[in-house]
Amino acid sequence: MKILMLHGINHNMFGKRDPAQYGTVTLAEIDAQLQALGRELGAKVESFQTNSEAAMCERIHQGFTDGVDAMLINAGAWTHYSYGIRDALAILTVPVVELHMSNIHARETFRHHSVFAEIVKGQICGFGVDSYLLALRAAVSAAVR
Repeated sequence: MKILMLHGINHNMFGKRDPAQYGTVTLAEIDAQLQALGRELGAKVESFQTNSEAAMCERIHQGFTDGVDAMLINAGAWTHYSYGIRDALAILTVPVVELHMSNIHARETFRHHSVFAEIVKGQICGFGVDSYLLALRAAVSAAVR
């Protein structure tokens, strides 16, 4: 099973960016935890991070072409306004799980709405790094059905 993890804008700064909100864990540490859990679950997890909306759309398209079994996405701020990424995700025929380290519904009002919500299998938010691990479990479960 192949799972694609998509990290969005500013996530390369995890560990430095707003530690009160996101903690001190780095993106490399998150990816290592995902890969370890993926091995336990029998899934190969490939991660991709970009600060370019176009590159994110292109990687989603490539995932479709490559035939991944599921996608995880933490698009960061793009979650709230990127119809381009939303439309790229809508092309997919595999489960997509949206995740966020923070509880987007308990933050600034503009963060309460996800333009992806209507097209993803589900959302997980507010559990810090565990949001990633819970999302991976959910994606693997959804992909095998």
